[in-house]
Amino acid sequence: MASLTRAPKPARKPDEDRRAEFERRVLRAVEDLLADGTPYTEIAVQRIASAAQAARSTFYRYFPDKSQLLIRMAELATADLFAAAERWWGAEHTDREAGVRRAMSAMIDGFRRHRYLLLALSEVAAYDRDVGAYWRGRVASFVDLVRIRLEADRAAGRIAADLDPAATALVLAAMVERSITTAFAVRTGIGDDELAAALGRSIWLVVYGDAPTDAGPSPTA
Repeated sequence: MASLTRAPKPARKPDEDRRAEFERRVLRAVEDLLADGTPYTEIAVQRIASAAQAARSTFYRYFPDKSQLLIRMAELATADLFAAAERWWGAEHTDREAGVRRAMSAMIDGFRRHRYLLLALSEVAAYDRDVGAYWRGRVASFVDLVRIRLEADRAAGRIAADLDPAATALVLAAMVERSITTAFAVRTGIGDDELAAALGRSIWLVVYGDAPTDAGPSPTA
């Protein structure tokens, strides 16, 4: 008998399931092809379709070109990565540096799982108009989320009154993105735990390092 107080959750449509499964196969195929060092621009559509066990016509039904393919694959690969950081910026900061360090660890873990795709995204975004616009927009939405939190904390007296929320949000987002990308693009000798600790400490000190002594970090508005 159906619940009288809660509407039943609509079932996923078969075509949605098919698309989700196809996208997962394509994501695995692209990442496997990138893992051998082949640049994204040199991987032919036919090769991607074959690796995903799909017809070329099926590929184009979902992805009109390789730019749109990379954008969709990036959306899938970065969902958990961004979610980890967004949760911390929306949470109470009573656990001090430990909380942001955990968020950075989760982001780094997510990047490691999809490192070949995300390194390709960083490269292609520099010269492909569509991919570049997508990535700048995604980062900009995260910067805006951080700015709003910093504005709330400043208004509540939890951070320094002269901290500029917009500039600080931009600097923090760029620092995290570039640091993680660089750590995976070249051999730095820095471990994931060390990188997470350094990023966590840097973020904490930038935001709360000169906070008023009588107003520690506390809940978001």
